[in-house]
Amino acid sequence: MTTPEAAAPGSESGSGARAVEIRDVSKWFGEVTALDDVSLEIRRGEFFSLLGPSGCGKTTLLRMIGGFEGPSVGEILIDGEDTAGAPPYARSTNMIFQHLALFPHMSVFENVAFGLEMKRLDRSAIAERVERALDLVRLTGFDQRRIDQLSGGQKQRVAMARALINDPSVLLLDEPLGALDLQLRLRMQEELRRLHRSLGNTFIFVTHDQGEAMAMSDRIAVMDQGRILQVGTPEEIYEFPKTRFVADFVGHTNVFDGRVETVEPNGECLVACEGVAFRCRTPAGGLGDGEAVSIAVRYENIDIAVRGDPGAGPGTGCAATVTEKIYMGGVFRFETRTDAGAILTADVPTAGEARRIAEGERVHLAWRPTDVSVLLE
Repeated sequence: MTTPEAAAPGSESGSGARAVEIRDVSKWFGEVTALDDVSLEIRRGEFFSLLGPSGCGKTTLLRMIGGFEGPSVGEILIDGEDTAGAPPYARSTNMIFQHLALFPHMSVFENVAFGLEMKRLDRSAIAERVERALDLVRLTGFDQRRIDQLSGGQKQRVAMARALINDPSVLLLDEPLGALDLQLRLRMQEELRRLHRSLGNTFIFVTHDQGEAMAMSDRIAVMDQGRILQVGTPEEIYEFPKTRFVADFVGHTNVFDGRVETVEPNGECLVACEGVAFRCRTPAGGLGDGEAVSIAVRYENIDIAVRGDPGAGPGTGCAATVTEKIYMGGVFRFETRTDAGAILTADVPTAGEARRIAEGERVHLAWRPTDVSVLLE
């Protein structure tokens, strides 16, 4: 059973009431496995993201929570109730689709009111609730506009108002920001967080953009090939990746295969990778001398200097030659090659010595053992 709750230092996974429970769920489309024995708990009132590449199963899982697909095996509970056989309209969920699915022939008012019209609510009650919903998404006065008269961001807000007007316990968001340009996407991220804080509903957000997930989420599940690889807060996922895939997919990371040279009593180990020794934290399960592992160190956790080894101890740095220097705004990205041929990348703030370092120059790279993660998968 896949239950990869994060176990990083300081983690408090498992606390709080459950809005959604996924129990041993698998989904097959013919011979294709879309989800492979997934179990997951999402807490009431949290902003939870399903993060992974295209085809990893995240949208399939979201659609099953919403009732648009059924599991091949396993159970899905919402607010403690088994949803087996319950259609979308009978669940306490609403979904914002990737392409919004607004009705172009209807006004903003008619789009937002559509769900309430289907429930045959009184016209005055509908008008009052639509006005409240449009005020919530900052579209007061737009009720009679046609959809084709709106900007991309305004259409997103109409879709949000239409989904929120039924006061769902769980709001499902299937990559709703994917079609927006960068600046509008950033503004809509802020808007979603504001709505989440003001409403207190559970938001489940699907994205392949790790920046979006990191910026908005209380917790994240990283998915690949129908499985959940790791669940945790953005800090846990970023700073304590458990697998090579998570380390590679979230952020910019140097990842190397190697073998454990020594395991020391102080909780650290020395791992040899491509002619470079890395001092690391020993994982909770322990390691043995000679064991094959991978290590990961983030670009921004490598310092670079033209002076020699400051003498911090074995495994905390190495000599290298700068092969490429790229200006990236707030940082320079240095591509370097060690004498043994290993390629390490470092992102260094543009202020200070980094500005004077040139391609072809000999440098010393340095890192802290606490910034090097041992990956067991």
